[in-house]
Amino acid sequence: MRIAVIDGQGGGIGKHIVEQLRKRLPELNILALGTNALATGAMLRAGATEGASGESAICYNVERVDIIVGSVAIMMVYGLLGEITANMATAISGSKADKLLLPIQRGNIQLIGVHRIPLPHQIEALVIEVEERLKNRPLV
Repeated sequence: MRIAVIDGQGGGIGKHIVEQLRKRLPELNILALGTNALATGAMLRAGATEGASGESAICYNVERVDIIVGSVAIMMVYGLLGEITANMATAISGSKADKLLLPIQRGNIQLIGVHRIPLPHQIEALVIEVEERLKNRPLV
């Protein structure tokens, strides 16, 4: 099983996701996909197995993973303060991989019916969901 963690800016959210995934699932193959090298580096330092940066890397790799995780903004053109290009959003949303997205609400996007809870609790729920999906699947 291969999981892509996608983040941008400084990679803070992706870093926390990678740390928690690595802590709970040490054998998991985690691919850090950053919109920039700073984000990718933060996720690699947190324990990602490998990493790549930029639009081309994201568009290429989202077809080569089983699960994609990150903020809901990774599927929105201009998400993450403008770092998500139309090509990235199209590739991510069109990927056959399962998408487990955190409902982080910024700017003028509000997800109605979603309760605002602290980020660590959202990441905990995401990790539990990944664990559930992996129960009967190999981590290769």
